[in-house]
Amino acid sequence: MTWMPAAQHRAMLGALILGLSAVLPFVAASAGEVTSDQIVRALTPNKPLTRGLSAAQPAATSPDPIQAKFVDGLRNRPTRSLSSAERTQIAEITKDKPNIDLEITFEYNSANISRQAAPAVEALGKALSSPDLKGATFVVAGHTDSVGGEGFNQELSERRADTIKRVLVEKYGIAGADLVTVGYGESRLKDPAHPDSGVNRRVQVVNMSDQSASAK
Repeated sequence: MTWMPAAQHRAMLGALILGLSAVLPFVAASAGEVTSDQIVRALTPNKPLTRGLSAAQPAATSPDPIQAKFVDGLRNRPTRSLSSAERTQIAEITKDKPNIDLEITFEYNSANISRQAAPAVEALGKALSSPDLKGATFVVAGHTDSVGGEGFNQELSERRADTIKRVLVEKYGIAGADLVTVGYGESRLKDPAHPDSGVNRRVQVVNMSDQSASAK
């Protein structure tokens, strides 16, 4: 170890402490809870193109009538009534739609929302009832990690999606027909390399509308 004068050592230590004090607030902020504004931005579709845009740009596409009919048929369907094929079709339709993953935690082996997750649920309720998103159709998808049996995780993900829907309807006045719930269990892990990771235990919300509410 290279010897240095005590004064120089104290100066270097002070600089290190100042550097850490500048970094730590940023780390805390980046790990903060999601806000309703962040959810709104994530779920707001791109605005449709107008006449003033270049002809070289792609034109806005009309909703697929077959997809629209399928989604309409899902309204007010019990989550557990969906077949595996229907769940796969929902995943295919929603893969390119505006979405956000929320780490809404639940009590162990339960569909009861944990106290720690209350702010995230509140932010979601405020976002979906905001003027920018109100009236759109959303898919609320429950996911689990791979801990436990496949059948148990499938049922648990469905119950958790139902819980989120019930809160959104009862507390935030969102129409039940505008919320399509689906459970994927452990079949669509966010981090397949770490199947028991907490990032896999999540609720994904997808906006099925093709344009923002303000553009309708």
